[in-house]
Parts: sequence; C-alpha cells; structure tokens
Amino acid sequence: MEKSVGFSIFCEPPRDMWGAIMERPAHHNESTVDQVRTIMDTVKRDGDAALRSYAKNFDRVDLTHLTLTKKELEQAASLIDSKLKRAIDQSAKNIRLFHQAQQLKEEPVETMPGVLCFREARPIEKVGIYVPGGTAPLFSSVLMLAIPATIAGCTEIILTTPPRKEGIHPAVAYSALISGVTQVVLSGGAQGIAALTYGTESVPRVYKIFGPGNRYVTIAKLLASAEGTAIDMPAGPSEVMVVADEGADYRVIAQDLLSQAEHGADSQCMLVTSSEQQAQEVFTYIQGLDHGDRKDMIEGSLNHSAIIVLGQREAIVDFINDYAPEHLILSLKDPEAWISLVQNSGSVFLGYYTPESAGDYASGTNHTLPTNGWAKMYSGVNLGAYTKEITFQKMTLQGLDALGDTIEVMAGAEGLEAHKAAVSVRRVLYKTEK
Repeated sequence: MEKSVGFSIFCEPPRDMWGAIMERPAHHNESTVDQVRTIMDTVKRDGDAALRSYAKNFDRVDLTHLTLTKKELEQAASLIDSKLKRAIDQSAKNIRLFHQAQQLKEEPVETMPGVLCFREARPIEKVGIYVPGGTAPLFSSVLMLAIPATIAGCTEIILTTPPRKEGIHPAVAYSALISGVTQVVLSGGAQGIAALTYGTESVPRVYKIFGPGNRYVTIAKLLASAEGTAIDMPAGPSEVMVVADEGADYRVIAQDLLSQAEHGADSQCMLVTSSEQQAQEVFTYIQGLDHGDRKDMIEGSLNHSAIIVLGQREAIVDFINDYAPEHLILSLKDPEAWISLVQNSGSVFLGYYTPESAGDYASGTNHTLPTNGWAKMYSGVNLGAYTKEITFQKMTLQGLDALGDTIEVMAGAEGLEAHKAAVSVRRVLYKTEK
C-alpha cells in the first residue's frame, strides 16, 4: 500500500481487507443526531420564528419573509445569464423526456375466469424538495426533483433552500419557475427539513421529502421518516467508483474522480483497475494538480478514497457489488458486456465518453441516488417515487364461485371465520342472480 496526501493504493488486497477499504467516512454520531433533533423540536414548537432565528444564526441572513412570491422569483430569474438559461432549458427537456417515458399503463389481469385485478397510480399530493446551497447553488437538483413531481401530478411542490444575503440565485429561481415548483421557502439544513416535516405558519406540511444534503440534512430526513413523513432515500455524501481498463486515459479518470471529490470533504472516490501502471499514473497526476478554491474539500475527500488494483474480472465485479456505488463509471472498451454483472449501483455510466457529469446535469437520468451502500436496496429517484399504486379487483358471480372454496379453506385454516363468512354469505344470497 502506498500513501501520500490523498489516495491510498491497494494492490491485490485480500478479500478480508475489502470491508476496511470500502468503509465510508463517518458522518453520523450521537452528538450530531442530538443537534439535529434539537433543531427539529424547536421548529416543531416555534414554527416560522425558529426558521428566521436559524437563518440569522446559521446563514447570517435576516429574513423579513420566509417564502418568495412568483414576482420575486421572476425578478431573480431575469438576471440569469442567457447561455446558462439555454443550458438549463436543454437539461429540463431531457429530464422531462426520460421521466415521461416512465409513465407505464398496466393492463388489467384476469387471474382466473371472473376475477379481474388491476393497478393504477395516484400522485403523492404534497411533496417537499430540498435543494442544497451551502457550497454551490445546486439548481440542477431543482430540475431533477421538481420535473418528475410535475409529470406525476403532485399538486403541491414545496422547495426549501438555504437563504443567501444576495438573494436567491437566478438559476435556482429560473429552474423553479420552469419545473412546476409551487412554493419556495428560504430555509436550509435540518431546519428546512423540519419545516417540511411538521409545517409552520408559512410552510405546509408535506407527505414525502426528496433531495440530497449534508449529514445534518440526512439525519433530519431519517428523523422525519421515523415520525411518519416519507423520504426518497437515506442519501448522504456523494461517491463515485471508476472501473477502468488500459484504454482509459489517466487524465480522464482523474477528472472523473475529482468531480465527486469537489462535492465536499466527506465525499468518496474509488478507482478499480487491473493495471498497476495506470493506478500510479492517476495517483501521480492528481498529486500534481492545483485544486483551486476547492482544495480543502478535495484533499479531505481524497484522504479517505482509494485506488484498488485487481487483476481478475470476477474480483472486480464482486468489489463493485459489495461497495454498491452511487455512481459507477465503466471506463471500458466493452462496457455493455458488464451491464448484466452490475447488481448494485445508483447510476452507471458506460464507456470512455460518458462522464458522470452528464447524469448530474443533462443526459436525462436523475442524479438523486442512493449512497453509503444503500444502492443494494434502493433505486435513485424516478417517476414512481412521486406516486403510490392502488390495486383494484372485481369478481363476477362466476369468479366468486371459482375462487370461493380457496378463500374459505384458507380463512378457515387461519381461524378467521368472518373472512370465510364474507365469501360464503355472498355465495348463498347472490346465487339467485345467476
């Protein structure tokens, strides 16, 4: 193992070391949970007053009002750079197309003669979307979260984002206007999640909360979930795994890794390669770069990131699926051959020419994805996340007779006589209608 400022390099690590290599940066501890719980309880008790107080203490902003009118949004959006506006419009178009294609119509199923079953989707009426703004105005998250909600038919889409002294960022305002957001709330961090969870004088309570955030936001979402408000997933700091063959340029690999490291010091980047030479080239190249304004974040991230050299394809596949990366870049000559092998990942980027940035911004797929190994059991945000499915069934007398014996026998075996009688009484009383 080689160690410097940044990556550790592991050559053919034995499997009993994999767990330690894959360990994510710790971001939950008892003290942080207690802090978040205090914030949540204060917002629940004091409502708008608590949100204004936290804005002053945490964001250094004195708020005269917590929500923005449509006119205020339009005024802010009018300041957007025209080139950025065109880029946002293109991104929104692609996101809309990809998520509209997920509107699937299921056909009714006759499970046996006279027994008809079907399912229909209904929108979650009130949803909250959290858009971080601490280190960068993540207007792309507005598009990713609000556009599917609009397509699904959600009637209230409440956006909450940290306040800024200079006002809402023009790109955030513009994205909110074109995405169907119905209300913008100036509140960030755990307090913003609390507002969506409990409701305040200015903020309606929602049924489900979406969106990425720092450890405080993540903990707040988990606490909200424990109190009955649904969440998209327990997402935490961003992460990427690049799997590269010798055809992948080391400079490209380096930028793919750094594109996640620049999210924050608690992000994690992993490179898996079969080439020791490539591993060393990437390592050396990154060491020599000037990381600019985000140097501290990037170096913090790289200090708990790793380069792993594995010679066997089977081992690489196992490493991918054990780690379950949020983002997986298959920088390979034949990435399609690997598709069926990937069981656990939030989103996969195929081939040399597909940067993870494409999914973050404009390809059309959603960038709100499971982290911290949650890709083993969670999907990224999609249209279905904004709906719930209601099942329906209808039986004719023929169907009741055909299925009646089965139901009666099973209900009787479980000792649920009223269940059994609900069938038998129909078979007797409605028999004359045949």
